[in-house]
Amino acid sequence: MNFNLSQKNTLLRCIFVAKLKNNMTTLKIGDKAPNFEALDEKGNTVKLTDFTGKKLVLFFYPKASTPGCTAEACDLRDNYETFLSKGYAILGASADTAKKQQNWIDKHNLPFPLLADEDKTVINAFGVWGPKKFMGREYDGIHRTTFVIDEKGIIEDVITKVKTKAHAAQIL
Repeated sequence: MNFNLSQKNTLLRCIFVAKLKNNMTTLKIGDKAPNFEALDEKGNTVKLTDFTGKKLVLFFYPKASTPGCTAEACDLRDNYETFLSKGYAILGASADTAKKQQNWIDKHNLPFPLLADEDKTVINAFGVWGPKKFMGREYDGIHRTTFVIDEKGIIEDVITKVKTKAHAAQIL
């Protein structure tokens, strides 16, 4: 099939909108979580297997130190002891640098590690990178998504409609 430029643009726009509506990730409850290995804000290697025997809340956020991401991280921080008492570990991930992640942790006293996934290896493995739209502008970025992973590495929940100020309640 041959398409003219207008038809190609229309087709691309339809694909873009379809991906937006699907929130990108194809992972679902019951799937094995993608195995990963990445560096955190301190340069420590973090792997999915480090959490074997624990429940893991893995939250992906667009950018450290932005209002929505800070509200989400601080809500998780404020409920951190409850998560620990229920056997959960918490791990955040974005494409920010380790320095930016560490500064954010220091500024808001975040008690959990943050992956500095600059090459987007973990982000792509979980399928949370893709087209976004904000104020009429289309761009690629991280879709705010949280995965709850059980003790055996199986996805228990996928939260794509994150309530940044009440995210802990969505998980617990």
